[in-house]
Amino acid sequence: MKYSVIVRPEAEEDLKEAFSWYEDNRTGLGYDLLLQVDAGINFIKRNPEIHPIEYKGTRKHLIKRFPYKIIYLVEKEKIIVLAVLHGKRSPDLLKKRIGGI
Repeated sequence: MKYSVIVRPEAEEDLKEAFSWYEDNRTGLGYDLLLQVDAGINFIKRNPEIHPIEYKGTRKHLIKRFPYKIIYLVEKEKIIVLAVLHGKRSPDLLKKRIGGI
């Protein structure tokens, strides 16, 4: 089955912030993060149900090389990326985002 991927604006904002932080610390590192996130999304697209269901139906994929995770939902033929968060971020942020869906 082919899945379409929808990246919510909040997740795009997460990526922009992380990209800027890594680029400010070392030129090119932000692009490495984006490549790893892209690889993670492609993995999820091929195997959307490989990760266990967690809070309110969400799933998480850990990104390689960086302490970030992709939080997503699988609905019918859609993968909805809710967040790309640092592993140390408060889970309350995710709860607020899920409540807004």
